[in-house]
Amino acid sequence: MTSTDQLPAQPAEPSAPPAAARAVGLVKTYGTGDAIVHALAGVDVEFEQGRFTAVMGPSGSGKSTLMHCMAGLDTPTSGQTFIGDQEIGRLDDAGLTQLRRDRIGFVFQSFNLVPTLTARENITLPADLAGRQVDEAWFDYLVEQLGIADRLDHRPSELSGGQQQRAACARALIGRPDLIFADEPTGNLDSNASGEMLAFLRRSVTEFHQSIVMVTHDARGAAFADRVVFLADGRVVGELLEPTADSVLEQMKRLGG
Repeated sequence: MTSTDQLPAQPAEPSAPPAAARAVGLVKTYGTGDAIVHALAGVDVEFEQGRFTAVMGPSGSGKSTLMHCMAGLDTPTSGQTFIGDQEIGRLDDAGLTQLRRDRIGFVFQSFNLVPTLTARENITLPADLAGRQVDEAWFDYLVEQLGIADRLDHRPSELSGGQQQRAACARALIGRPDLIFADEPTGNLDSNASGEMLAFLRRSVTEFHQSIVMVTHDARGAAFADRVVFLADGRVVGELLEPTADSVLEQMKRLGG
């Protein structure tokens, strides 16, 4: 027996959480010649499952473009984007529509509610379009937690901005998608409504192991996240784990944001 045969087996290295989404060499350009703009200049980034990641950067850094390309809302000039193991660029229009409907939720600054539908109808719209039954227990939980259970029969014009955004958040979560993309979700809200929305997103990660990627310019909002990824000039230039508002502000000052 050799000496190596007597050695105890080494414990396996703990594996990192799998990526909910990732980008490889992502490039997005607009225009041609002297007028060309590199919105994304070769981005490599991963967003882990069951974590809340904020994406920040100065105006024009490419943060919203990154989210739109990774969510299949825009097409990159080159590079690859994945939701789980599914490469978005390999999907045809029908496959892309199904991916966005079944595996991705969206929360936007402008709410994007259908004005002719009630809050209830807006929330259940993704399931209705897919021909799927709504999980009523989950629906009831969402609207109760978001404080809009008594506003479900009202149309968007009859709701406050905060109530509209809560309805949009419930719509994004109703199908329990793999990943939620939130683009400046508190940009049109007052400080109280913003805090409530961010606290709910935080709980959805902690309690339901949801994966959230949020583009924001607000350091206080980013402090709700587990991790902040910083962009500048279309590139990832740094990140913070366990961010605080002060540490985010300090990093943004260095970037000129």
